[in-house]
Amino acid sequence: MNTAANNRIALSAVLITLNAGKQLAAALESLQFCADLVVVDSNSSDNTVEVAEKFSARVVQQNWLGFGPQKQFAVAQAKHDWVLCLDADERVTPELERNIRAVIQQAEQGLLPTDVAGFDMPRCNFFLGRYLRHGEGYPDYSRRLFNRRMANWSNDAVHEKVESSTSSARFEKLEGDLLHESAESLESYLNKQNRYTSIQAHTLAARGKWPGISKLVLSPVVRFIKFYVVRKGFLDGWPGFVHIAVGCFNSFIKYAKTRELMQQKRDR
Repeated sequence: MNTAANNRIALSAVLITLNAGKQLAAALESLQFCADLVVVDSNSSDNTVEVAEKFSARVVQQNWLGFGPQKQFAVAQAKHDWVLCLDADERVTPELERNIRAVIQQAEQGLLPTDVAGFDMPRCNFFLGRYLRHGEGYPDYSRRLFNRRMANWSNDAVHEKVESSTSSARFEKLEGDLLHESAESLESYLNKQNRYTSIQAHTLAARGKWPGISKLVLSPVVRFIKFYVVRKGFLDGWPGFVHIAVGCFNSFIKYAKTRELMQQKRDR
C-alpha cells in the first residue's frame, strides 16, 4: 500500500464503476491519502467489488442513472464535504497529491478563500501508446476536486461537468497531472465516441436546436486549427493527429445526427 495511507486527509475520493476490475486497483492505490474511499458500482459482473473492498473502499450499488446523475449520487455518499472524483482509469500523481493535501490543509485551517468552490487539474491522456502533451489531449483541465456545499455535477447524461451552486463561487487551478490511463483500443474508443455523439444529438434535438450547414462544416475545421495548429497537437505525432481528427469528426457527426433527429420529428 502507498505510505500515504498512514497520513490520510479529510477528503472523500469518489468513483463510479462498471466492470472496472482491471483498472480500479491502480486508481485506489493512488488515492490512499484520502480518509474516505467511495465506490458506487452499477452491478459489475467482474471482480470490481472485490478490488474495491481490498482497498477498504465503501461500495454502494446503484443502477445506472446517466453520468451526471450517477456522479451526483456518488458524491452524496461521501463522508466529507470536500470530494475528489476520479474515473477507474485515472491516477493521481505524487505532485498532484501534494497540492491536494495543501488545499485541504488550508481549508481545515480556514486559510482557503471562502468563495473557492473547487479546483481544476491538468489531465494527461494516454492514447495509442503515448501520453498526449499538446493539442486537445493536454492540459485537458478537469474539475475534480470541489466542496459539495458549493458545487456538484451537472445533470448531463454524458460530458457532465462540475458546476457551482452559488453565483459567487469560483474555481482555481492545481498543478500536478491526473493521469488518464485508458487501455482501450481505437475500435472501442470509436464505439464509445459514437455512443456519446448520439446522446449529445438527442439532447440538442430535445432542446429544439437545429444546427445549420455552416455549423456542420465550420465546427470541425475550427476545431482542427485550434488543437492541431494553435495548440501544437502535431507535436504528439500520429497519436495526436488521430485524437484530434476523431474529435473533429465527432463535432461533425454530432450535428449531423441532430439534424437527422430534427428532420424525423418534423416529418411525423
